[in-house]
Amino acid sequence: MKVFFTKTAIVLLGVGTALSSCSKHQQSEKTGMAYNDKTNGGYERFRQTHPSPGPGLIPIEGGTFVVGGSADQDVTYDYNNVKRRVTIPSFYMDETEVANQDWLDYLHWINITYPQDHELYYNAIPDTLVWRKPLSYNEPYVDNYLRHPAFQDYPVVGVTWDQAQDYCQWRTDRTNENILRERGNLVAWKDMGGTGKGKNATPAPTNKEPFNTDVYLNGQIRGAGVDGKKMLPDLSPNAKAAVGANGKGGGKAVRPVRLEDGILKQGYRLPSEAEWEYAALALIGNTQFENIDDNKVYPWNGLGVRSSKKATRGLILANFKRGQGDNAGVGGYLNDKADITAPVRQYPPNDFGLYNMAGNVNEWVQDTYRQTSFEEFDDFNPFRGNEFTNKRLADPTKGLYAKDKYGKPIKDPSKSNKKMKYSELIALQQAQATGTDPNAAPGTAAAAPAGTAPGAPGATTAASAIPGQKNDLAGKPYNADYRGYNDTVNTALYGKTTLVNDHSKVYKGGSWNDMAFWLNPATRRFMNEDDASAEVGFRCAMTLVGAPEIHPEGKPHYSVKKPKPYKATR
Repeated sequence: MKVFFTKTAIVLLGVGTALSSCSKHQQSEKTGMAYNDKTNGGYERFRQTHPSPGPGLIPIEGGTFVVGGSADQDVTYDYNNVKRRVTIPSFYMDETEVANQDWLDYLHWINITYPQDHELYYNAIPDTLVWRKPLSYNEPYVDNYLRHPAFQDYPVVGVTWDQAQDYCQWRTDRTNENILRERGNLVAWKDMGGTGKGKNATPAPTNKEPFNTDVYLNGQIRGAGVDGKKMLPDLSPNAKAAVGANGKGGGKAVRPVRLEDGILKQGYRLPSEAEWEYAALALIGNTQFENIDDNKVYPWNGLGVRSSKKATRGLILANFKRGQGDNAGVGGYLNDKADITAPVRQYPPNDFGLYNMAGNVNEWVQDTYRQTSFEEFDDFNPFRGNEFTNKRLADPTKGLYAKDKYGKPIKDPSKSNKKMKYSELIALQQAQATGTDPNAAPGTAAAAPAGTAPGAPGATTAASAIPGQKNDLAGKPYNADYRGYNDTVNTALYGKTTLVNDHSKVYKGGSWNDMAFWLNPATRRFMNEDDASAEVGFRCAMTLVGAPEIHPEGKPHYSVKKPKPYKATR
């Protein structure tokens, strides 16, 4: 019996966003001190949650599988998908490819937020000229494909890898901003222009910069007209009383949402190559108690590309090119119902509930391409493409992030692969502030720790030791760019025997203009990150935090014991 995991079958705990509502305060297992009690210092413990996916995403329960294992033979003789057993952590993935309407939403936001910044808007527009072919009449697609409503639910194309990165960041910030405004942790959408009159008036927001998740979590988006009506209580004895609409204090101490609250979503991103292949293959539908009863060549069962079900028998299961000059079938019976791309929900989903993981458009993934990646990467959560960064500080004494003109944190290459001493951190900040750090522009502030600022509660850092310090095992200066890690061929021979470099990015899945071979999830190709094609789109993913099991119902488990409350002896 096969189990199909779809969006409607998901059983997840709701996001716990408030402090524990138990009548008796929970206690620390190690000290016995009560949590969420403002009389003893305000130590906070939050309800443990299994977060729900962000908008548009469905959960993908991870596990072990053989990457490259669905490829029956290496037809292209690239030797770039050597079989290797790996483990993929659970994650979230877009149910569909990002559609034209989704991209138009992005362009609209840029237009209304930065109406005078024509360069930003222009750079975000997909390259519609990818439809042009010297001996083909495709001008109607150049003019209509992106904006005409007939194509609004078709996958966006002409998007570079770099543009997809910008879209993921924008989607993260808009999703989290919407959550906070709907909850009342920020001023509601309807009150953005200010509300009321006289002494009961609420001013319009004073912060003109767009919302950014990292900046918000660092406490830099606060103030009159920014804080919502339902801020969270601050139990710390050092908390200041809230300021009312009349500008006077005396209210209860409140604070913005923190990461510990479990309210905000993880960042949207491109899936890694291994995640994408695992999700496309969807062997979970063929698995019983860790036994895979049938492997796959495509995201569906069987060796062919046609449906075997009675009602749809003989229909093509994906949008691809059946043969030279055959993109749709015969007039009067268009078998795959598409000549170019098709709507993002045109064909049956795979066993994870994902649409068009084969055909329609190829999809960008996060990885930097190397022919030997499958042989070299780690067997847990494999990925090639890391460029480790830290957020720069504008004010090291206050831990404030430096921001660019769009309100985003400025990120610098990380300086070390380990936490440094506090004295080294101070030395680095001083070097950067005075311009003596060769990696920082004159007058710029220090690189911030990854995720939080020095001096902030719970701060840790991957920032570096003193500039120029040799701090790895080989005694070489630390390099934060690992895209070419373990590669000795491409870096030395680029431009001579290979065109692969650190800007070569992987895309997978096959397209409307590809033969069936490329529909196999193990196949892989690459393109430069600033190039685009009418045959390449993308979908987003999101990291799942917490327990990896998504469907625990009906399965044996060890029970999780709750700690016994501590009772002091008298």
